[in-house]
Amino acid sequence: MLTVAVLISGGGSNLRALLDAAAEPGFPARVVVVGADRPADGLAHADAFNIPTFAVPFREYATREEWGDELLRQLEAWAPDLIVLSGLMRLLPAAVVDAWSPRIINTHPAYLPEFPGAHGVRDALAAGADRTGASVIVVDAGVDTGPILAQERVPVLPGDDETTLHERIKPVERRLLIDVVRRIATGEIDLAAPASPNPTAPTA
Repeated sequence: MLTVAVLISGGGSNLRALLDAAAEPGFPARVVVVGADRPADGLAHADAFNIPTFAVPFREYATREEWGDELLRQLEAWAPDLIVLSGLMRLLPAAVVDAWSPRIINTHPAYLPEFPGAHGVRDALAAGADRTGASVIVVDAGVDTGPILAQERVPVLPGDDETTLHERIKPVERRLLIDVVRRIATGEIDLAAPASPNPTAPTA
């Protein structure tokens, strides 16, 4: 059984979807802890499933590195097999990535390497794109540059704004995330050798 820690910043809609999936008989992974970088509303989803939570509020630390050190201590206490970033709106410090890579995955509301960064939906609209998408990637030291584990196209419709487009992307993100976690748990995805490197990732 694959053990998973989930890190959030907000409402945790992807977290809820993963918790619902993990509660189904036969799902090969379980969430063992949920953490947040602030007093996030999404922690209530973990409470509803009787899953332990922790918070490491970013603003309580003098530097991002000190925050990362405490986050790392919390994660090490649970020793999960996999860390899922589920709407964590903060870059992980190098110490956390170095300790856990490649066992950290993240969703992104764009068809990477298109529109990386914090405003993927907004950037797709600003570029006049007629389609965007959702991706699940391995987290590395860059910004949305890790190997791609799964992705799917989502059309941009006439009249779309950031809210309407994002609402159509979210269900795709959730479905991809659940499927990727399942495939990691069953060994179909080997995180030590992801099949699809992100073309934007730096090369040696």
